[in-house]
Amino acid sequence: MHDDTGPQKLFFALWPEPAERDALAPWQTLVRGRPVVTANLHLTLAFLGWQPAAAVAPLMAILDGLRVPPLELAFDMVGYFSGQRIAWAGMRAPPPALLALQEQLIAALAQAGFSADSHGPFRPHVTLTRHAPAPEVQIATPVHWRHAQVALMRSGTPDGVYRVLRARRS
Repeated sequence: MHDDTGPQKLFFALWPEPAERDALAPWQTLVRGRPVVTANLHLTLAFLGWQPAAAVAPLMAILDGLRVPPLELAFDMVGYFSGQRIAWAGMRAPPPALLALQEQLIAALAQAGFSADSHGPFRPHVTLTRHAPAPEVQIATPVHWRHAQVALMRSGTPDGVYRVLRARRS
């Protein structure tokens, strides 16, 4: 059982429907490395790291205040972060609405005194495998996410499965 009163590892993500997550799972067999559990596939918008339990309510309020546009994502490429050895699914041309949503979220977090960890400019992606060599994969058919929710998530759970603390659609 997870202690909800202690620090929690939190992040905001686009959290897809199970069928949308499952549609990306076959890509994990196209690249080598340690696959991410299919149930955990998501697109991180902002990683907050360890936060006190008291931060959850204000973070939920930030989520409730976001203007969430309708989003359709077309994952059409596999990329690689060499420093972290991560193979990922991404988009050659991320929709402007997704980029604007992430900027809006980062601004709302900063205004409320939260700092999101960043590894440079926002590069929308879904981690497929870790400890991966550089993939050499061409994607013929894109995978579409049309029903993803914006969610406040908790990781670091004993079973390793991410938990949705609150989610909303456009």
